[in-house]
Amino acid sequence: MSAEVRRAAEILQRGGLVGFPTETVYGLGADASSAAAVARLYGAKRRPADHPVIVHFADADTAFEWARDVPPSAKKLVAHFWPGPLTLILRKSPKAGNFVTGGQDTIGLRVPAHPVAQELLRAFGGGIAAPSANRFGQLSPTTAAHVREDLGQDVDLVLDGGPSEVGIESTIVDLSGSEPVLLRPGRISAQALAEILGTKVEEKRADSPRHSGGLERHYAPKTPARLVPPHQLDQEIAQRGAKVAVLAFSRPDERVDYWLRMPRESQGYAQKLYAALRELDGARCESILIEAPPETPEWAGVRDRLTRATT
Repeated sequence: MSAEVRRAAEILQRGGLVGFPTETVYGLGADASSAAAVARLYGAKRRPADHPVIVHFADADTAFEWARDVPPSAKKLVAHFWPGPLTLILRKSPKAGNFVTGGQDTIGLRVPAHPVAQELLRAFGGGIAAPSANRFGQLSPTTAAHVREDLGQDVDLVLDGGPSEVGIESTIVDLSGSEPVLLRPGRISAQALAEILGTKVEEKRADSPRHSGGLERHYAPKTPARLVPPHQLDQEIAQRGAKVAVLAFSRPDERVDYWLRMPRESQGYAQKLYAALRELDGARCESILIEAPPETPEWAGVRDRLTRATT
């Protein structure tokens, strides 16, 4: 175990806050069993008290101690996707305080795959509440530098694990009811979940549990941003000219001062998305135009983040 990870675990045990890498985005960690530590986390993020956080664990056995009912569907999914970018919503056990569940009867559980996250979780020995390490509602961090830039002195230590591999937050599936429900798309698609479960995964409903990233506006840059269909991008540029920044699949247009070209493959796009939006945010333009991605299943996670960023 590295000295830095040992130090991070000690900070968590004392009620402090640690930024750490996961394969999805960087998380802001606090001791999930400490009301005081989680309250400090909420304060640092400026997060609403009724908005639940996901609790991270080193392995499934430890995670499931925080649930009072673990259905066969949960065991099927973790056998295929944990450690990895999948969060399960289950009915909580007495171990899960209302301060991590937003007062609900359900808890979000995840076992991340990133080696630094795994090392930290094993050193700490319990559950780490870890929403994204940024101010609430703003762009998620995918590097240690993003965490320091966003949170400054509000975080006690930031572990650097390099750029996040996935780049968008975990898929969230609700297994607390009679049928599986997709609450947030991510790298793991609804189709992939359905193949493992052998049943259809339903769409989010009005009575679904509140969850991370569930608000209409989220993951948003400070600069006003619009999602534009590909066939309308040229017209929008003609109207706005050089005062607009553009995120698109095509080559740069000479009429635009700041243009970022994105990968045409969904996983590559997701990995670069938040860093690209941060760069465009710093371009000092009046607005950001984002070329809409394809409406195919593999792009569902990216489309979800872009829709919330531009609402």
